[in-house]
Amino acid sequence: MASYARFAEVYDALMTDIPYDEYLEWVKTYAPQSEYPILLDIGCGTGVLAALFDEAGYQVSGVDVSEEMLMIASTRFAEANKSIPLIAMSMEQLEGFQELDVAIIPIDSINYVREEQAVIETLQRIYDSLRQGGQLFFDVHSLYKMDEVFLDSPFTYDDEEIAYVWHTEQGKEAHSVYHYMTFFAQTANGLYERFDEEHYQRTFAPQQYEAWLCAIGFNEVHLTADWSVEAPKKNSERIFIRAVK
Repeated sequence: MASYARFAEVYDALMTDIPYDEYLEWVKTYAPQSEYPILLDIGCGTGVLAALFDEAGYQVSGVDVSEEMLMIASTRFAEANKSIPLIAMSMEQLEGFQELDVAIIPIDSINYVREEQAVIETLQRIYDSLRQGGQLFFDVHSLYKMDEVFLDSPFTYDDEEIAYVWHTEQGKEAHSVYHYMTFFAQTANGLYERFDEEHYQRTFAPQQYEAWLCAIGFNEVHLTADWSVEAPKKNSERIFIRAVK
């Protein structure tokens, strides 16, 4: 289970390889701010992507289950003189939003929702929150990444300020993985403090997500892979899904 209590402190350093600008451009291409101004960032984390959408002119709000993540996001926004509403809420219990133009669930956040019915409920709640013609953008780990790439652990990282050893183990359910991470974070006195995190992720076939979205009522569903406009392949690692209500 993901706690995020300490993970929030090192999250940004570990996400430096994520091309957030490309995520922004993906959404802007199909939902330009002039036509789709109101955007909800679901699983907004420390607010990096929300800040980019704000700078692009969208009216952004963010929700995340982790109050620690939201505290870092709030500090980031305050330092940048941004006013972006933040709400502590799990995506499975999303409520209180109506007539959204755009909803995003970025950087495999929905893969932390492990139960099939909970994924469907999340997608249904987002559908209910969108205006007619509104769009949902999200990405998930592929079956290949979950079943093969992730299981080729251990993985290591060291930038002198933060180091980790990351072990993985196949989960109990199909296409699921336990992540066991041991971090060593440098403190003010130069010493390193150790803490451990255990996370669990599960994914489903792209066609399964597509079927759920269509059953809920989305009129269009588009699948691409790996930050491109190409259709998913057997060895694609990240699947991008855009659904139009």
